[in-house]
Amino acid sequence: MKKNNDRKEYNIAIAGATGAVGLKMIDVLQKRDFPIKNLKLLASASSSGKKIAYKGNEIIVETLNTDSFKGVDIALFSAGASVSREFIPYAVSSGCVAIDNSSAYRNDESVPLVIPEINPGDVLQHKGIISNPNCTTAIMLTVLNSVYKYSKIRKIVVASYQSVSGAGQKGIHELEDQIESISSGNKIRISKFPHQIAYNVIPHIDVFTDNGYTKEEMKMLYETRKILHDEKISVSATCVRVPVKSVHSMAVTFITEKNIPVKKVMELLSDSEGVTLMDDPLKNTYPMPVNAEGKFNCFAGRIRKDLAFKNAVSMWISGDQLLKGAALNAVQIAELLVKYKILKRDHG
Repeated sequence: MKKNNDRKEYNIAIAGATGAVGLKMIDVLQKRDFPIKNLKLLASASSSGKKIAYKGNEIIVETLNTDSFKGVDIALFSAGASVSREFIPYAVSSGCVAIDNSSAYRNDESVPLVIPEINPGDVLQHKGIISNPNCTTAIMLTVLNSVYKYSKIRKIVVASYQSVSGAGQKGIHELEDQIESISSGNKIRISKFPHQIAYNVIPHIDVFTDNGYTKEEMKMLYETRKILHDEKISVSATCVRVPVKSVHSMAVTFITEKNIPVKKVMELLSDSEGVTLMDDPLKNTYPMPVNAEGKFNCFAGRIRKDLAFKNAVSMWISGDQLLKGAALNAVQIAELLVKYKILKRDHG
């Protein structure tokens, strides 16, 4: 395919470029051939000077500071909520749009929370900041979106099986180190998670709140309502950390306003952007982390009428936490900014 040399290109910065999500952002920008003029990679001082490959070139990582965003059009943040709160105001005042992968601004009513397949028009309301949803919410709603459009979903009960990549590079390394320690008969080291994660599952992600749910579980409720613009929808979640590298899976039961046959649900999912239907139980075909790892699409299967609730369907979902749950969604938002021409610098 001939490259269009006349297309407009943009200056992009990634804050948290050496982390698990930051590295995926670099990879996704390359794979989707985002129109980049200059790519600036930013991280903490401890990572400054490292070299990261991009399209055959090596880019030197710079230390993130208050002056890092001069001349930048879009800044992708994946360095944690505290870093976002500290540095995003500087990015915005420098004239660029910040796309934040942390929880820092998700509940801010003035900041759009966007899944491009669901509410792309919300980016038009940005005031310099756009938030990426929680990874579990992003994967779940990408799959449920077409069903919701057909008949509004009123209740969701979900149990998530979340990979260690949700805790960043340290989470991945802790799982790998514990497996190695157990295999060699050495004492395991517990640091990132509250308990051993190797050969275990932990029903505890983020801190517990007064109602007995964790903040991670409550995010799924609040963010679902904000993204769908529907305060009437209810979500009851149980979020569990499992010893899987980078794919989140979910057992989801949803109740719709009208009865939807399983065949119709499958038809809707088959035509859904960002979704791959994988459902043939007789051939042992259903989503698993090994299917979804490294894939842009989310996978849905085990679709069946729920036996406990009226107008309810149950299914199983798997999606790459580092991609649709984070890096891919952020890059898709950046693509919307280019498509709609709503970067600050586009307006002079």
